[in-house]
Amino acid sequence: MHDLTADPWLRDLSPAVVAHLQAMSVHRRLRDGELLYARGDAADGLYGVVRGRIRMSVPTPNGREMLFVLFEPGSWFGEVSMFDGEPRPQDARAVGDTEILLLPRVRFLALLDEHPELYRGFTRLLCRKLRTVLQFVEDALTLPLAARLGKRVLELAHVYGVDEAEGRLIDLALPQDDLASMLGATRQSVSKELRSWEQQGWIALRYRHVVLRDADALERMVARLSGLPEGR
Repeated sequence: MHDLTADPWLRDLSPAVVAHLQAMSVHRRLRDGELLYARGDAADGLYGVVRGRIRMSVPTPNGREMLFVLFEPGSWFGEVSMFDGEPRPQDARAVGDTEILLLPRVRFLALLDEHPELYRGFTRLLCRKLRTVLQFVEDALTLPLAARLGKRVLELAHVYGVDEAEGRLIDLALPQDDLASMLGATRQSVSKELRSWEQQGWIALRYRHVVLRDADALERMVARLSGLPEGR
């Protein structure tokens, strides 16, 4: 059983409530590429990633896919539809062999009525995600592609980075199409920026992977293009 007490939004809960959550949770295993739910599906509860990753995306009118985010182990998602009861707004698909934890909506809402202190944790969760969305929107409206791409590479290196002799490997299959999709850009424009950074020695490109070699240089570039003091 996944230890729910390790997840940030549950740390303030009593042992009795955590035990109740564990008892009502359901495990599910997904194969690589398997659909957890599709856009428009009814909300069945809150999901947590135990092992593997979940890819959140929506189809675009031209038949392509817009990638929003990848959820790693320890992440919880699906809380908006869980609370408002509206259909799922994105597709959720497994990346690699994945294990997820489901807290069924009907049972969980009943538990919230019994234990209002749970709302505190969910308020933090929702506010954190709202801040992330607002920052993404602000960046998309105000920053050039190089700054947005640099911020995303730095974030991915922080979350998925593994130190190697050459630098910090982003240990995540990351086709340039996916990077472009995350930023609402074309693959050609993203590829042009990455090749320029590689020539300057900031990164190294491998098949479907990026190695961050000079994080300080990338951070200075992002700060300059964002109008922030370099080194902030």
